[in-house]
Amino acid sequence: MLRKVDQTIWSGRTDHFINRSSFRYHQIIELGDLPQKAVSSSTCALIGFECEEGVRRNKGRLGAAAAPDALRGELAKLPWRMDKEKRVIDLGNLQCQGNQLEEAQRDLGDVVAEVLSTGSVPIILGGGHETAYGHYLGVRKFIGNTATLGIINIDAHFDMRSYDEQPSSGTMFRQILEQDPNSDYFVLGIQRFGNTQELFDKADELGATYVYEEELTGHSMEESVQAIEAFMAKHDYIMLTLCTDVLNAAFAPGVSAPSPFGLDPSIVRTIIRTVTSKENALSFDISEVNPSVDENGRTVKLGAYLANEAITTFLGGSKK
Repeated sequence: MLRKVDQTIWSGRTDHFINRSSFRYHQIIELGDLPQKAVSSSTCALIGFECEEGVRRNKGRLGAAAAPDALRGELAKLPWRMDKEKRVIDLGNLQCQGNQLEEAQRDLGDVVAEVLSTGSVPIILGGGHETAYGHYLGVRKFIGNTATLGIINIDAHFDMRSYDEQPSSGTMFRQILEQDPNSDYFVLGIQRFGNTQELFDKADELGATYVYEEELTGHSMEESVQAIEAFMAKHDYIMLTLCTDVLNAAFAPGVSAPSPFGLDPSIVRTIIRTVTSKENALSFDISEVNPSVDENGRTVKLGAYLANEAITTFLGGSKK
């Protein structure tokens, strides 16, 4: 069940109480329920997923369950530079009860599907990267079983481990590809020594497309953008998921699995903008931000900025 957030989380500097060109997120955010129908994707709906049971099962550093409200606190301070017709509604948080990961993922899927049914855009604030499986369940429920779904994951890891014993934050994309013949997987930021050879073999066996971390640089982004656009063009719908451990730890130390290698934030921003500018992109989630091990709130702030990129591009008017 969705739990409404404390309105005091949405606070920040106020330059003007009436002049909308001076507004920040905390002045335009709506706390409440979904509209009956959104107009031309003019509404983004925030959903918090307070869950790290998948990270615990995957033996990662705990703390990501606190990320949704932390991300809201940083989003609140950012300037809002959209027309008044564009809306952001905060639906509240879903919480994983005990070790009931699978139930929490199903609940998230139901909320995501409901958001999509109104014509609104789900923006999911995780949580561990197990968030992505609940996100997927909702997208698939909305689009039906026969539509083709392209999953774009910005991540250092494949997250394609065996789920024979139990699912975790390291199994989601193998679950999806083995259970859903109309899904396809493209992951950007893969680290050569962040994945075992077995995982590379499994990714190849299941037909995953991937780009190595060292191939994603400013000099190569034109080629990478073309690859993303070609992948998107092959599918009816696209969902986008970001695991913040893809970022270089110098920029994002507060994640469940930090790495000294990783992507520059500007690269991740370009990928987000590219994907969310397309007509068939439905939704976005950000996962693995871990406030408990963050340094001076750097990762939380960066996560909020990246979520803002997704929100403003989704709401930015005509799609390309």
